[in-house]
This record gives sequence, C-alpha cells and structure tokens, in this order.
Amino acid sequence: MAGSLDAPALIESVIDRLNAAYIFPDRAAAAATRLRSRLEEGRYAGAVDEALLGLVNDDLLEACADKHLRLIWYEAEKGGVAPQSDEEVIALLREMFRLENHGVKRVERLAGNIGVIELTVIPDADSAGRVIAAAFELVQHTSGLILDARATRGGAPDGVAYLQSFLFADGEVHLSDIVEGPNGPTHQLWTSGYLPAPRYLDRPVFVLVSGSTFSGGEALAYDLQALKRATVVGEVTRGGAHPSTVVSLGDNVELRLPIARSVSPVTGGDWEGVGVAPDIAVPAADAMDTARRALLEGFVADTTASEAVREEARRALESIPE
Repeated sequence: MAGSLDAPALIESVIDRLNAAYIFPDRAAAAATRLRSRLEEGRYAGAVDEALLGLVNDDLLEACADKHLRLIWYEAEKGGVAPQSDEEVIALLREMFRLENHGVKRVERLAGNIGVIELTVIPDADSAGRVIAAAFELVQHTSGLILDARATRGGAPDGVAYLQSFLFADGEVHLSDIVEGPNGPTHQLWTSGYLPAPRYLDRPVFVLVSGSTFSGGEALAYDLQALKRATVVGEVTRGGAHPSTVVSLGDNVELRLPIARSVSPVTGGDWEGVGVAPDIAVPAADAMDTARRALLEGFVADTTASEAVREEARRALESIPE
C-alpha cells in the first residue's frame, strides 16, 4: 500500500497535479474525464500497487499521448521509498549521475583516427561539465567523431546544450527553446561562448540512436540534425520531448509530470510521440559500423589529408564486416 493512499485519492491527486501544471490543459481535461470514468467502472479496484499504476499509466498515455507522463511505483522492501521533496530528488539524481561518471561511459580513439564518446545520460551542465569537457579533450585530435547515444535514456536541457556547444564555433547558435507550462515563459538555449576544452570544429560528426534513445538523448540528435551539424544513424527513437518534474504522491508513488516542451528554432516542432528519424536507417546494432565506414571512406577520399591518415583509414576499412 502507498501509505493511506487509496485508488480514488490517487486518481484525484493525479488530476489535481495535471490541472495545476501540465503543459497541455486540453489533454489534462481529457485525462481527468478518462481517469474518473475508469474509476467508476471499477478498473482501479483494489490496493494501490504497481499493477494498478500500470493501468492508470495506460489510460494516461491513451488520453495524453505523452511518454514522459507516468506514475512510478517504489517497493519499500527494495529500498524504494519515493523521495518526499525536490531536494531529495535532486540529491538522488546527482548521486546516480556521479556513479555513472556523469553519463560518459566510454571515450575511445578507434582505428582510422575516429573519436567515440558513449553516453548513458546527459546530466545538467553543473554536474557533468568537467567530465564532458574532459571527453572532448581526449578526442580533440581525431578526424571524425561518433557520439553513441543508443543507450542514452535522458538528460537535462542545459547539459545537452553544453555538450552541443563543443561542436560549434561560438556562442551564437540558437539550439532550442524550452516553453514552460501551457503559455510560457520561453527559455532559449544557445551555445556557450566559453568552454574549458577545445571545440570540435570542421570535422564530421555522427550520432548513433536506437529505439531506446529517449528524452535528452533525442534532443542531442534532433538539434544537431536540424542544424545540419551531425548525421544521425540507427533507428527511430522513442519519442519523448517534454522536460518533466517528479512529484511525490505517497510513500511508494510518484508522478513524473511534464511541465515544459521543447521547440526547435529550425523546425518549429519537436520529436514528441514520433521520435527522431535517422538520416541513415539501420538496425541499432549495425549503427557503429555504418558510421565508421562512412567516416573512413571520407578520410580515404580526402586528398588534403596526410597519407598516414589515409593509409590508416584504408586498413581500418578492411576490418569492418560487410
């Protein structure tokens, strides 16, 4: 049980939160109608548990078509009591980021002088700034870069913008907008004018994505694709574009509530519900070899490159399976 929370109280709590802060008032109204109707039909009979939350989540998705909006169950016996304050949530997230090396899982130089940065999450710039800068220090001399976001499950908008800043020459590139609530205000995200590590300029960049790439990982791919700074390779992503907050509804229940939406200054839209469509569509498992092959073929064809670089690229091409 989620403390003294029963199904009717849970449903009304969700509706109250939707009406107070959800970014789409019309969808909030539709969700309220649907949830109350399902409650009256007896769909949510029984104790508040993980199974019941699954039923509510199905109805929320049907009413709102928003993959960020959902209830989450924490099992007390597994140490999963839901955080009770914003401060606790932030502290838990920062500890999770720290244990994941702030999302930078791997930095490597591949044969043919290709840099790889593999990301699991893109935290806020304050948390991840030094690690991201260190990653770009390590790839600064490579001839091309692969950002592997196939397992990137989320991120903070300012962290994504900070990472993207390394791929542009200055602080004058408008990356995206975050519109809070149903009517604003709007916060613009631009590249950073100062960075503590070298920028990665005038060289090709590929972003790998999969059907699991979500939220901040999708923002990374979407913005760079829209600005024609990177080639996206892999599968259509999950389709979650709404920054959200976490609200505790009881000892074992929290609501992930979208309170903003992303808008590209290039496309005028986002990837919510449809995902990011890759420039080169291949199974996610083949995305790395596909990107490597494209980069290496470009290096071999580049007559301005040194013969040593072109020869290494030729040998590396031979090692990629057909």
